[in-house]
Amino acid sequence: MPAGDLPSHWPMVGRDDEIEELKSAWGNGRNRILIVSGPAGVGKSRLVDEFLGLLSAQGVSCQRVVATVSAAAVPLGALAHLIPDGADLSDPVRGFAVVAREMAGENHSDTAMLVDDIQLLDGTSAVLLRQLLDAGAVRIIATLRTGHPVPEAVASLIHGDAAHWVSLGELDESCMDKLLQATLRGPVARSALQVLHTAAGGNALYLRELVHAALATDQLSHDGETWDLSTDWIPAATRLSTLVGARMAAVEPEARVALDLLAVCGPLSLGDLEAVAGAATLARLEADALIQCRTARRRTEVSLAHPLYGDILRTMLPEHRRRQLLLQEAERVTSYGARRREDALNIATWRLAATGQADPALLTHAAALARHAHDYRQVVTLLDALLEGHQTVATRLQYGEALVELGQWEDAEKLLADAAHHCGTSEEILAVSVARTMNLLWADAVTEHALAVNDEARTLLSGSRYDRVLDINEALIRTVSGEPVRGLAVLDTALEQDIRQSADMNVWLTGAIMKGMGLASVGRTEEAVRWARHAYAAHVEVNEHALVPHPASQHIALCFALTETGDLSQARRVGEAAYQALLADRAPLPRIWMAFCLGHVEWLAGHPVTARRWFAESVSLSRRQNQSRALNLGLTALASAAAATGDLDTAADALNESRAYQPIGFLAGQESLGLAWVLVAQGDLAGAKAELREGLARARGTGHTAAEALLLTELARLGEARTVHARLDELAEQGDGSLLAVRVRFAKALAVRDPERLMAVAEELSEMGADLLAAEAGAEAASLWHQCGDHRRATAATHHALESVNRCQGVRTPMLASLRNTSTLTDRECEVARLAAVGTTSKAIAETLHLSVRTVDNHLQRIYSKLGVGTRTELPAALGATTVPEKSWA
Repeated sequence: MPAGDLPSHWPMVGRDDEIEELKSAWGNGRNRILIVSGPAGVGKSRLVDEFLGLLSAQGVSCQRVVATVSAAAVPLGALAHLIPDGADLSDPVRGFAVVAREMAGENHSDTAMLVDDIQLLDGTSAVLLRQLLDAGAVRIIATLRTGHPVPEAVASLIHGDAAHWVSLGELDESCMDKLLQATLRGPVARSALQVLHTAAGGNALYLRELVHAALATDQLSHDGETWDLSTDWIPAATRLSTLVGARMAAVEPEARVALDLLAVCGPLSLGDLEAVAGAATLARLEADALIQCRTARRRTEVSLAHPLYGDILRTMLPEHRRRQLLLQEAERVTSYGARRREDALNIATWRLAATGQADPALLTHAAALARHAHDYRQVVTLLDALLEGHQTVATRLQYGEALVELGQWEDAEKLLADAAHHCGTSEEILAVSVARTMNLLWADAVTEHALAVNDEARTLLSGSRYDRVLDINEALIRTVSGEPVRGLAVLDTALEQDIRQSADMNVWLTGAIMKGMGLASVGRTEEAVRWARHAYAAHVEVNEHALVPHPASQHIALCFALTETGDLSQARRVGEAAYQALLADRAPLPRIWMAFCLGHVEWLAGHPVTARRWFAESVSLSRRQNQSRALNLGLTALASAAAATGDLDTAADALNESRAYQPIGFLAGQESLGLAWVLVAQGDLAGAKAELREGLARARGTGHTAAEALLLTELARLGEARTVHARLDELAEQGDGSLLAVRVRFAKALAVRDPERLMAVAEELSEMGADLLAAEAGAEAASLWHQCGDHRRATAATHHALESVNRCQGVRTPMLASLRNTSTLTDRECEVARLAAVGTTSKAIAETLHLSVRTVDNHLQRIYSKLGVGTRTELPAALGATTVPEKSWA
């Protein structure tokens, strides 16, 4: 989408509460002036414009005044267009009174005047507005920019009992997400959303300018499913740079030094900055909202008040001045003894940015700190500056692991293979071999290559300590690659030792993730939940070490395990919190799988639109990280979610792309859902069942109980309940978890066509949050009761099903077709039913619709039969529950 295609007026989101507050305040006649206050760019003018439109639609006469710096130089400059022709203002007292009478007219109570940027109003205009208010000529709605001086005459106008204030804050990330979706007409990747929200700081004006700039430079683009950024940073827009630059240029020299230092060095301690600019200067900058202070424990940190200030200030700095500031700050912190934990990283980063060089020991130390913070880009930057003579096996290993996390697989393999030639100790051989296996496992998606490196390490190392690590490494490789039973046979015992006794903590932690995933995939769900929580606690306990996995990675297994137990709401909460932590700490690889697990949660909940967004997020991240291992599963899941809402073009594109990638092996068979649901949407139920059966064979052959149970349930939903419920029963005996148990009851109830059992299952599924299965169970119960002639119970089942359907985001399935058929009235029946529901007699209905009374009564009998009611008095409640989605199953 070219920037020029964006709407000139962006939609307003996230301001419903403020609109309601303005409505309420306007409804109170005592409030003669409403003031909407807030920082520049948060949307004050947009909000009052919206409110003024509502007033105008109600017949309120509206006037508009825009206060500006230039207009303020002339008395009444802002109000000149409102002064009646011929008004004599040489005597202000009499002249203002005449203006008030002229503007009031006969119905002054319905006149609203918008004053934008009222703090810029000249004193004379403020006095005239005061007289207009006192005379009842107008009511004022004003915007006021905080952080700017307010003239005394304006202050007198906006304060007092007749004023009502509405404070407008920055938009949160959720509101910005809605704003971007509405403007770009499509979802935005979570990583891109975070970058834009951080850069804009919740400011709608800044966001608008950034999006225009990112589109114009092709940094923001659409991949067919989501909008994403090509980088983790976007430059400030030109117009925004001009505005902010003018503000920065106006500050005093001492203050400018502090601002420039923060721009190039990032947040600094209050003590460091006071040594440069002085406490009084910093106090003024904080009062002017140019800097902000945050206190954590005993340290007070100072940063620029908005992220974009740093971008703009850096573009204004000459290169020699930038280098001077960096080196001066590095020397200053060094002179203090560099005692704080982050000092080494900061000093190395500043010197490297200034000169392209830094002390090798300092670079190595700083890289270790950056790795601990999971800042892999910083690790690469720091270690890339090491000269060949200062590189060691440890630095090559750190560098290679960072490249793995950044998805630079080929470069990582070259560097790690080189490191293998330099290994001199058993510990080095082990660490490098493990890193290479992980890179090969995720890079070229050929399991045998990773296992070959692991086997080679066995020939070079001896001792139970190393054997245990290599056993864990092989087991997690096999679990990822579709052998969960074989992998768990090792992981169950090999991970029993305390993590601190492990020869490689990274292997223990990665193995712990895969043990949780493996347990859940083979149906040991309760055990999986307990293990995942234990693994997370262990991970947090040792997180002072420079570990590769992020602690929140353990919650991938926990989210998946909770999903398989049937605790969908808890799985959603855990997953979303973990995703935010991974996003904040720039950990892209685990985010791929966390996004997939969240999509899986929503798919089982029957929320295909939300599921589709998470699957699209996973696919987008996989592409950016060159993560082919995840793409087949992610793309087929995306296809199923798109097909469930009728978007067959997107589904077909996703399926076509998925064929370029081999299935990962994990959750074997589940990839068949994509094609199966496309075939369902096309009406080819036989083809869909055949595809699901092929998937079932793969799932059963590899021991993936969770995938097999899901596919069996899909077949039951397509009319095969009698052939699959026995196998589901067998799986329930082997595994555990509420989800598997309720699937068995669902399939059995379908198989024996028992509406009472179906309704009991529907209630269970509703409690669990599995809305789609609940709707289908209720729909089938309603259909069976209708066939038996029990219309009242059919109506109750229909009501229950429709409540669930309304949460299913427009999903289309064959089982819901019966719900639409049994609950929908014809257009004529709707007309008759609505008239009867409000007490209209049959005779009056006949006259209104030009029918005979007999025809009306016949319609009513069919209506009563469809809705399961016996009298007109029951119609209002029944009609309120018959609303169904507009589109029927195609």
